[in-house]
Amino acid sequence: MIALARKTLIHDWRRFLPAVLAICFAGMLLVVQAALVLGIFGSAAVYVTASSADLWVGYAGTQSVNLGRSINRDLEMMLRMSPEVTAVEPLLWLDADWRSEQGKGGVSVFVTGINPNANGLMFDRVLSPALRQVLMQPMAVIVDRADLEQLGVELGNTAFIDGKRVRVVAAVSGLRALGGVNVLTSLDSAKALNSNVHDAGRVTYLVAKVHNPKQAATVAASVSHKQAFGAYEVWTAANFASRSQWFWMFDTGAGIAVIFMAGIVLLVGIVISSQALMAVVMGSVNEYATLNALGAGLAALRWVVLEQSAWVGGIGLVLSGVLSFFVLLLAKSRDVPVEMTPIIALICAALVMALALVSGLFAMRGLLRADPALLLR
Repeated sequence: MIALARKTLIHDWRRFLPAVLAICFAGMLLVVQAALVLGIFGSAAVYVTASSADLWVGYAGTQSVNLGRSINRDLEMMLRMSPEVTAVEPLLWLDADWRSEQGKGGVSVFVTGINPNANGLMFDRVLSPALRQVLMQPMAVIVDRADLEQLGVELGNTAFIDGKRVRVVAAVSGLRALGGVNVLTSLDSAKALNSNVHDAGRVTYLVAKVHNPKQAATVAASVSHKQAFGAYEVWTAANFASRSQWFWMFDTGAGIAVIFMAGIVLLVGIVISSQALMAVVMGSVNEYATLNALGAGLAALRWVVLEQSAWVGGIGLVLSGVLSFFVLLLAKSRDVPVEMTPIIALICAALVMALALVSGLFAMRGLLRADPALLLR
């Protein structure tokens, strides 16, 4: 029956084409949606993922990087006293208002003051040593190149952050933020931009590097819960990145909307592809009735339909994979935040095949009309 299913598919490929296309586009929608989710919500943790720090120290209970509050600067000495810690540096994070010299303003920006030295931990996966050197200039800032138009500036232009003049010295890729625009500057410049006198001398986070990154969780536990330094918490980089992403996905309700949309995509795909497969079965009802009259039971005929569904799903999966690749490539070239991982790609592939098989199960209903009595009419 496997040979029959394959030969029927080849001979009547025009009949199967609508089902293949339905599964192809449903798979492409799933992949693109998953890539957008990874890209958009992944940007919530870009501060962590674009940096090589193993430990993050922040205010106790912080749910996301962008929700940080100031902590005791004395925590830096406590971290340096740990024999496993090799480097520590502070991070100052500010909410601010951006206005360009051309009058375009009211843009919410996230100002991140980092250590501009060549061996700095923050954003070392995005900034080259040469760019970090440029950042040492007073009131110099770096932004994502995709945000230049929104900020109303070009390279070398000056603008105002909370009324204080800054100059855009570089624009790079990989800095896009969720809910605002990321602006990088040196720690000294960020202090000059900080208008909150109550936070003078304090920092938002401390990041640290350890000898053995695999022991980061153990080191985090060893430097936690020291009451003399106030309310603070220590996370590994992986935990803090996941914490930020999960906050934006589920605590803000955005993740529920994504799951709902994925369900709609699957439902529409099942309806369209099952109807297309049903049309194929109904168009071949006389052939199925003949096979039934020759001794092929309904169980064997159901397997033929299910095998055809598997072939349709496999072909649609290949086509959706090729199409998704070019769509994501185009999105990347347009600075659309998309990301894809092998695990997510496999999950999408499994869902596409499940969609095809479920559609085949619905299409089996057409076999109820494959009665040999039809041949006598």
